[in-house]
Amino acid sequence: MPCIVQKYGGSSVADIDKLRQIARLIANVKQQQIQVAVVVSAMGKTTDNLLSMAREFSPKPPRREMDMLLSTGERITMALLCMALNEMGIGAVSLTGSQAGIITNDRHNDAQVIEVRPFRVQDEMAKGKVVIIGGFQGVSYRRDITTLGRGGSDTSAVALAAALDAERCEIYSDVDGVYSADPAVVANARHLPEISYPEMQEMSTAGAKVLNAHAVQFAKEKNIALYARSTFQPGRETIIRKMSTGKLLGVQAVVREEQIERIRLSGQDVRQHFQQAVSYLESEQVPVKEVSLTHVAENGGLSRASFVVPASQIYDWKDIKTGLQNKFGHNLAFDTDLSAVSLIGEGLNRNNQTLLKTLALLAENSITAHAVTTTSFRISLLVPRGLVDQSVQLCHDCWITSQSVDPNERFEASRGQGVE
Repeated sequence: MPCIVQKYGGSSVADIDKLRQIARLIANVKQQQIQVAVVVSAMGKTTDNLLSMAREFSPKPPRREMDMLLSTGERITMALLCMALNEMGIGAVSLTGSQAGIITNDRHNDAQVIEVRPFRVQDEMAKGKVVIIGGFQGVSYRRDITTLGRGGSDTSAVALAAALDAERCEIYSDVDGVYSADPAVVANARHLPEISYPEMQEMSTAGAKVLNAHAVQFAKEKNIALYARSTFQPGRETIIRKMSTGKLLGVQAVVREEQIERIRLSGQDVRQHFQQAVSYLESEQVPVKEVSLTHVAENGGLSRASFVVPASQIYDWKDIKTGLQNKFGHNLAFDTDLSAVSLIGEGLNRNNQTLLKTLALLAENSITAHAVTTTSFRISLLVPRGLVDQSVQLCHDCWITSQSVDPNERFEASRGQGVE
């Protein structure tokens, strides 16, 4: 019997009526003689509300206790959804991440999945039941409850799909897939019917919120196709999968990350300070990106180091920032009014033309690029936060809107020719 894994995000399970609708959708799949495992997020703003409650007691609560608290959100959803299914005559059972066999490292609030032992899930599915699993959570080798970080329910779903050898993993949310830009910023953003793993991972890393970057990496390693769909408006979808090199060249998407802080270090001992700063941030589980370390002169001249932090992803960033200031004093400075705009696509850095044209475009519109970083599938520029939306629109108009072929038309044409 075929098996699929579905994941429903917070907006899809925001209230009781939506849970009933999802139960009917799952029942329709089950009636097609398909085994179904469903991963759910917390309802609506539950996680945010739990964070607010924690802050009433402490500005920096213990991470282990935060995991105990935050993991309750998904448990509410999974239990209610099971109740809805059972009332419809569909046998269902709810399992926590630990009961489902999701084993993680011991890194609280940002744990990584290291193994999935889905024996309980398989046993329940063999009995004909739909298995509802709380996403975003697992259990460490020390038997502590852990959470996987924001968007971690995506990772839960992909990891389970791999362990169950599922035919596919369907990610449901309030949007019908992936777009060439955030439609709230770019009104004429284009729907992308397909996208490669590396491009989707770069989009997620650079600020796009459709899929979790760790989940995409897991899917890539296990070669699991992801189907990003709208929960209540079926029709279009985006398929994230392995694609032939060179199939889609050029800029495919423009994404932004609004709240970026750049940390700059200077002075005679900058290398030592840099190592100490990164070690301190690692101990606080803060990711750093776009690292630059420059030695100015051989005769003891000043050196410089810098890196950026995605501040919006760190719930206790204010306290961590204060800790950095206390450690390094005048040798450290923050640039707090920056955002990142990123061009995503294959072949962007085979030459410098895309970068040069983008820099010229921004300069023509009086937008200063404070820093540039590149990868094989991305060009990122730091721009003033107040100008990031304008920067995204300008880049999208230049690199995507001006393209004559709509991605959906190209996709349909390739399908008609039997091209995969």
